[in-house]
Amino acid sequence: MSTQVVSIRRAREQDAGMLSEIFDAAWREAYQGIIPGVALDRMLARRGPRWWRSTVARNRPLVVLELGETVIGYVSYGRCRDRALKAEGEIDEIYLAPTYQGLGYGTRLFRAVRNDLADRDVRRVAVWSLAENDRARDFYVRMGGRVVAEAQDRIAGATLAKVAYLFG
Repeated sequence: MSTQVVSIRRAREQDAGMLSEIFDAAWREAYQGIIPGVALDRMLARRGPRWWRSTVARNRPLVVLELGETVIGYVSYGRCRDRALKAEGEIDEIYLAPTYQGLGYGTRLFRAVRNDLADRDVRRVAVWSLAENDRARDFYVRMGGRVVAEAQDRIAGATLAKVAYLFG
């Protein structure tokens, strides 16, 4: 019988390649048909390993979920950057490689980040989702989020609706 250890830890520079692969696969799965094709390809091209190495070096928390020795997901989070949301914390991104979605790993990552923020006395946490990303929206509702704001982003000439969820 073999077992694989699941761990959540701070991202390291050597994770950059795996982070880039997860980002690419997760975004293609989540946003194909929502974000215009050329714009999506450009966004993905900008987030290669070099971009991830510089992101890991910044002060904003970035944690990875590792299964065995393979990074399969990540979360970027920290203080809320949108004062209108009335939240102290914000989850910027939470993504898993598509193969590992729906298996409970996203829940583990989300709860770990909420616990880390709570340890820093950050109780109210916000996260934005594109309105057409039904899978993400269902996840945030299951995790106890409630919609507190709606807005729009313009990407490559397309107007995309987004919603903010508040936790805590």
